[in-house]
Formats: sequence, C-alpha cells, structure tokens
Amino acid sequence: MKKGLSLAIILSVIYIFSGSSYAQDHGFGIGFIIGEPTGISAKLWTSPRNAFDFGVGWSFGGDRITNNNVHNGSRFHFHMDYLWHSFNAIRSEERFPLYYGIGGRINSGAGYDSSFGVRGVFGIAWLPRSTPLDVFFEVVPVLQLVRSTGFGLDAGLGARYYFN
Repeated sequence: MKKGLSLAIILSVIYIFSGSSYAQDHGFGIGFIIGEPTGISAKLWTSPRNAFDFGVGWSFGGDRITNNNVHNGSRFHFHMDYLWHSFNAIRSEERFPLYYGIGGRINSGAGYDSSFGVRGVFGIAWLPRSTPLDVFFEVVPVLQLVRSTGFGLDAGLGARYYFN
C-alpha cells in the first residue's frame, strides 16, 4: 500500500512540474539504458532532426571482441554519437522516429583496457505527446580499432526525461 501511494505521489509531482512542456525533440534529456551497456543515457538536440547521444555505464559480458574467456569481468563504457532522426518513416498518432548515426566508444577493463571502437547506431524512439519523456531501443554494430581489432554488437533499451 505504501509503495503504491509513494509511486502515485512521485508520478503526480512529475506531472505537475512538467506543465505543458512535452517536446522531446529539443533541449537536454537524461535517463537510463539497460543492455550493453547498462548505465546513464543523455541526449542533446542540436536541431529538430539532429542530436548528440551520450552514454556511460558498465558492460558485464567480458571480452566479446576476441572471445578470449580469460577476461570475463565487467568493464567501464563511454560512448558519444551524432544522430539523424526520420520522423516521417512511421505514420502514427504518436511520434516514432527512426534514427541512425555514427560515433565512438571507449571501454576499459575485462580485456578492453584503453580500447576504442567506431559505432554505427540504428534505433527507434517513442516520443509520447503527453509527457517530457522518450523511450528508445537501439542496435549498435561496433568496429573495435584499438587494442584489438574486431566486430561487436551493442544493444539497449532506455528512457530519458527532458528538461526545458
């Protein structure tokens, strides 16, 4: 009962303070991503169609590039991408832009010490009209260039809250 009441209060406060600010296609948003990596996700819009995407987190799968089972601990992950959004790809009452982009990632730990890779980002977002949130799913092929060379695949599901 107390958990339900606490959740209702939190949701009410978010609704009250969000006012009429529902746009997720401008400004700055921060939230979480679950997957590869798991951590904090942020997005900064630079125009109505373009944005920078940032992520910092942890990956728990060990060394996935060389498949060397010696390194099977967690690693620190940072990425930054430049994204293009296609708002007309899916016709709907809600907004579901497809997005794509390019960026880079740095990993450290679990066999990835001081590694760098190039990311290609492909995803879909849901931008509900009634809240300052977005929900996204992305698949990210990675070409590892430094420390060892190889191909990897990251993927994540997340959400962000946007501030004015």
